[in-house]
Amino acid sequence: MGKFIVRKVSSGIKFDLKAGNGEVIATSEVYSSKASCRNGIKSVKNNAPIASVEDQTVDGYAVASHPKFEVYKDKAGELRFRLKAKNGQIIAVSEGYAAKASCMNGIESVRANAPEALVEEIEE
Repeated sequence: MGKFIVRKVSSGIKFDLKAGNGEVIATSEVYSSKASCRNGIKSVKNNAPIASVEDQTVDGYAVASHPKFEVYKDKAGELRFRLKAKNGQIIAVSEGYAAKASCMNGIESVRANAPEALVEEIEE
C-alpha cells in the first residue's frame, strides 16, 4: 500500500506519494500550512481514481475534462504527468520518464495507491 509523506521544506510544507515499494510516484506543490497540504492529499485521493488521461505528446490530442492526468514532454525531452483537480488546479506532478510506458505506469500507480494511502508526517 502507498503512503503520503508530509514534510517541511525551506519554503513551506509538501507531500510525496510513495508506492508500496517506497518509490516516489507523485509530488505536490509547496503549501503554506499543514492544513492546506492535507487538503491537497484529500484532493489527490478523490481525483486520481476518476481522472482521465490527456496525452499532450500526440498531435491533435483530445482535450479531456477535469479531473485529468496530463502527459507531456518537459524541456529536457522527458515525459511527465501532472494531476489536475476538478477545478483545474495542479495537485500532483511526476518525475521525468524516458519511456511513455513508464509514465503511464506511474499514472496507474497513483490511481492504485492514492485512495487508500496512509498519511505520515515527518518532523525534521
